[in-house]
Amino acid sequence: MALQTKTVPALPVRPAPGRRSGASLGWFAAPALVFFVIFAIIPLAGVIFLSFTSWNGLGDITLTGFDSWITALTSPVTANAIWVTVKIMFFSLIVQVPISLLLGVFTAGTQRYRALLAVIYFVPLLLSSAAVAIAYKALLDPNFGVGPGLNLPFLAQDWLGDPDLALFVVVFVIAWQFVPFHTLIYQGGVRQIPASFYEAAQIDGAGRMQQFFHITLPQLKYTMITSSTLMVVGSLAYFDLIFVLTAGGPGYATRLLPLHMYLTGFQANDMGAASALGVILVVVGLGLAVLVQSLGGRNRAASQLEGA
Repeated sequence: MALQTKTVPALPVRPAPGRRSGASLGWFAAPALVFFVIFAIIPLAGVIFLSFTSWNGLGDITLTGFDSWITALTSPVTANAIWVTVKIMFFSLIVQVPISLLLGVFTAGTQRYRALLAVIYFVPLLLSSAAVAIAYKALLDPNFGVGPGLNLPFLAQDWLGDPDLALFVVVFVIAWQFVPFHTLIYQGGVRQIPASFYEAAQIDGAGRMQQFFHITLPQLKYTMITSSTLMVVGSLAYFDLIFVLTAGGPGYATRLLPLHMYLTGFQANDMGAASALGVILVVVGLGLAVLVQSLGGRNRAASQLEGA
């Protein structure tokens, strides 16, 4: 008697869970990619095109090759604007990094009064740059400002009319407004450091200064790189504050590159040269960001606590 065999139907082949989830998660990035293309890639392509043209903003656009680039790069005002931008960038780092680092470490404590001070320190960041510039312009007025009002000769100087003083006033106002932001970054970084590190250091007899230099600073390496990157790239975007505070003056003392780009395009009506300056700003910003990030080494995305 022949035995009957029963065939089992084959189960449907399903894709690997990792591939399916990866493909489905990719669709979540699609809206961000569309917005990036519309509001970043396409405008950047338009600016690059305009940099090879001659256009006053109203008439016909005429292709002129590299004429706009030559005009922008050979202008002594452009060279001065680049130098002013470098100085503001350098002094901003020198002033903001230590202050925001120390304030971040201080406000990371668990005491209630430190939490209250952290809120107070954060207030300047809530104000618009134009409002901050107007307020400081009134306070530093040599005739009706704080100096004459309090009868303090030191504060009655022409802060915004002296080319040497105006640059440092700009750096001070920038630091006053943006130190709270970097303080918040450092505060979060300090709170991520395990308390066991400090407890072990105390058992070994390490003091507060030794703990700061041998535990806190090394653990804040990547936080410091992130904060410094934002400071450096942000130095290429200071426009509204300086435009309202000094309008680039006196003379060209505070006319940095983004302000020079605006004045070239909308006051000198040279959109071609202004577009060339805009492309230079993008290239310089990307280069500086990559340079600062490279300071963290190849594995700069690794955890700060790795190997501790």
